[in-house]
Amino acid sequence: MNHGLVLDGIDFSYDATTILQGINLTIPAGQFVTLLGASGSGKSTLLRLVAGLQFPERGRLSWSDAPITGPGLNRGVVFQDYALFPWMSVVDNIAIAIGKARPETAKSARLAEAREYLVKVGLESAIGKYPFELSGGMRQRAAIARALALGSPLLLMDEPFGALDPVNRARLQDLVLEIWEAATPRKTIVFVTHDVDEALYLGDRVVILGSTPGRIIADLPVEFTRHRERRSLFNSDEFHQLRESIAETLAADTLRQLVAA
Repeated sequence: MNHGLVLDGIDFSYDATTILQGINLTIPAGQFVTLLGASGSGKSTLLRLVAGLQFPERGRLSWSDAPITGPGLNRGVVFQDYALFPWMSVVDNIAIAIGKARPETAKSARLAEAREYLVKVGLESAIGKYPFELSGGMRQRAAIARALALGSPLLLMDEPFGALDPVNRARLQDLVLEIWEAATPRKTIVFVTHDVDEALYLGDRVVILGSTPGRIIADLPVEFTRHRERRSLFNSDEFHQLRESIAETLAADTLRQLVAA
């Protein structure tokens, strides 16, 4: 039985500072979970643990009932810092990911598929360019295209739209939802954001981390119907009530830290 992503009793420290403590989280396959929390709450660290780039002091991580012991093609990652190969053109950055995931694919087919993903993220004019020739927002769009092209069943996204202007941010939010909703089976997505509106627009669940140390302080279902229409959703009473509940949860945790200081 595929239990999806499981984090069982995860503790993680760095330089004697506890970053994450007692993280218990199960994400069923195909679910879209957004991860909220203040800076320092360990959101990015949690994603790195799931990606297999770091390892917990205690606890167990598994994906699809198999232990996570290192990086793997079954887990795609979009980092905040783009992580593109600077010596390769944008289209080659995408094509090499396709080749790693599906080595039987002919080079011409890899390049054609890579171009399709770049068009999807609005980079048709940058296909032959190198990362240093692009703005930060364009590099991030290329990184998102590469992660989508990899085809991993689990996609980890660490504030992937933070460097984008509002128009492209909304466009890529809708693109990720479109690809996720259309896929059979759906990808499992864990999406880190500081933006409450973004978390509610995208997610099936919002998991909130409190800080010092990072721990889960709320796990809220987001029961708005799919497909979500941005304007009507943001104007609804249900949206504002859930948004206020999240704001109160974050404020209470901040107050707890101030009292404890």
